[in-house]
Amino acid sequence: MTAMYNPKGNSKDRTIGQVQFTETEPPAHLRAVVHRFLELRTTAPLPTDYRFHALPDACTYAIFDQRDPAITGITRLRASSEELSLGQTFHFINIRFLPGVWQGDHSHLSFGLINTPYTGPLPLRDTNAALIGHPHAAQQATLTTFVEHLLDLGLLHPNPVTQAIFAQMEDIHSVADMATAVDYSPRQLQRLLKRTTGFTPHDFLKILRLQQSLLGEPSLSYADQSHFIHAFKKATGYTPGQFSKKFDV
Repeated sequence: MTAMYNPKGNSKDRTIGQVQFTETEPPAHLRAVVHRFLELRTTAPLPTDYRFHALPDACTYAIFDQRDPAITGITRLRASSEELSLGQTFHFINIRFLPGVWQGDHSHLSFGLINTPYTGPLPLRDTNAALIGHPHAAQQATLTTFVEHLLDLGLLHPNPVTQAIFAQMEDIHSVADMATAVDYSPRQLQRLLKRTTGFTPHDFLKILRLQQSLLGEPSLSYADQSHFIHAFKKATGYTPGQFSKKFDV
């Protein structure tokens, strides 16, 4: 299954040229739960600390620090962006899971970047150790095996409600539209989205609107330009003009 939601979950400073960002599609049998495998790394030491602007996309991430096998974890942003300092050298491999597919305990999720050793029960450290120093093809196989293990454990599962929302995004302009699209009452939708995505319907819609605006698509349009500018600045800390001058998405 091909995902109908294509988030742009990050942006990088336009002034930095020694930073490489790579997205790879997962195998076909994982596309109902995984959006992309990601790699973010420096190709040479940077003159100053690098600021990474992480944009809200409602996705859950598995993060693997390739400099230290102990630094790994499962993370998700809140409904607003975070600007993170990654230092002058870094190398991360991530899995971006689609919104609503993570079935694990949401109280165990960290918010933002993982920067402390993982001590939980999942085989994140072993997976990270198997990634470090290996060629790209071997790393993709390791990530695939890890996701398959999470599926076997019941920690990941395709989410038919979010899938239905993504399939009808062009017709959804309010929380009421969202509830109608999935044939739920607003109260039922509130409970289900909060449980499976960690977001209220209002925040989930706000995130989808932001992501659609980054893609330059007219669907999920804002009521007017001033509303869009206000909402964009509230979510990212920048006006759209300031953001486009400062960051590449």
